[in-house]
Amino acid sequence: MRVSSHAVLVVEDDAAINDVVCTRLRRDGIEVVPAFSGTEAQMLLSARAFDVVVCDLMLPGATGEDIVAFVRQQHGALPVVIISAKASPADKVSLLALGADDYLAKPFDLDELAARVQVQLRHGAQGRPGSAERLQAGRWTLDAQARTLSVDGVEVPLTRTEFNIAEMLAENPRRVFTKQELFERAWGEPYAAQESTVAAHVSNLRAKLKPTGTDAYVQTVWGIGFRFCAEPAQGSGASAHTAGTVS
Repeated sequence: MRVSSHAVLVVEDDAAINDVVCTRLRRDGIEVVPAFSGTEAQMLLSARAFDVVVCDLMLPGATGEDIVAFVRQQHGALPVVIISAKASPADKVSLLALGADDYLAKPFDLDELAARVQVQLRHGAQGRPGSAERLQAGRWTLDAQARTLSVDGVEVPLTRTEFNIAEMLAENPRRVFTKQELFERAWGEPYAAQESTVAAHVSNLRAKLKPTGTDAYVQTVWGIGFRFCAEPAQGSGASAHTAGTVS
């Protein structure tokens, strides 16, 4: 068995599912801590550090949505992978917009879940290769080491995926990225998601940037994808508005 320094919190009230998930992740040498209620998960998150949280939605005590909000408030970019029987596109978009990093509908393949957890661990351990330590883009300052984005010196709390998207766009100003390119480079895995997944993360990124007045840096090129531009759009087919309806 490979030995890892990573720790994963598995929050699932069904003891059988919790057990098989923990057993599968331990096969990868990961330290796994089970929790069987949202309240227990919050206590554990307050007591020690984790690298990834795997979380069901329908939990006793605090709900999965509560856990996502708690993680974002207390732990910044700590990745959260949702596992849930709620599988509609609206459910997925809602959770991704709330701040979840990934979403896997039940029933799911254990190896696929383990692979998705490994993706989040890789993002946290090293970021994306080739990034400069600090990047200045308009009023943005991106720190590749700390995985943070600041506007005029004030940090904007982002999830890992949101930061990856912002960094990729800012490193390549004016280049238009398709949704597939954004997914494969920001998630670090082959494109196998609905377009709404990418749109939800871009929309959430813009919403967090809106109070800074720099949400318009992330522009939509209709029918193609997204680009970074620190200058106002000139009505040439790019839009800086939130992605409620992204083609």
